[in-house]
Amino acid sequence: MKRTAATALTALVLAAALSACSSDNSTNAAPKRANTRAPSAPSKAIADTEATAGIPHKPNAAKKLGFLRALTGIDPDIVHGREDKAVDRGLNQCRTIHNFPKDKPKQTKMAEMRFTSPRHPEGFGKLKAAQIVEAVHVNLCPKF
Repeated sequence: MKRTAATALTALVLAAALSACSSDNSTNAAPKRANTRAPSAPSKAIADTEATAGIPHKPNAAKKLGFLRALTGIDPDIVHGREDKAVDRGLNQCRTIHNFPKDKPKQTKMAEMRFTSPRHPEGFGKLKAAQIVEAVHVNLCPKF
């Protein structure tokens, strides 16, 4: 199932890339007009495929703030002034939670490796990593 979702996502990306290419190499062709319309929102199919592959949506401001507060409550050095990086790491951790839903030790190990700081280059230990996994799950990807 996961491989099917990844294949579908890859196919969508390739189709978009190929449709952007032009097969008309003649010099007599009329210049094409630039697309001045704003890009449309991602389709529901793409959003569903991403969710199936374990890629959550970027959090809104309230969810982001809740997540950052949860991390700071565990240890202020987890965020260490790099809010966007902490959120990106959290979204990556969501993929781990999605891919290994019943393997808490694997989720914790990945969080310990993923969440580091200059003062904690080897991570924050198993206890705090488990708390990070819970903060990620509750705030960024509760459906996983």
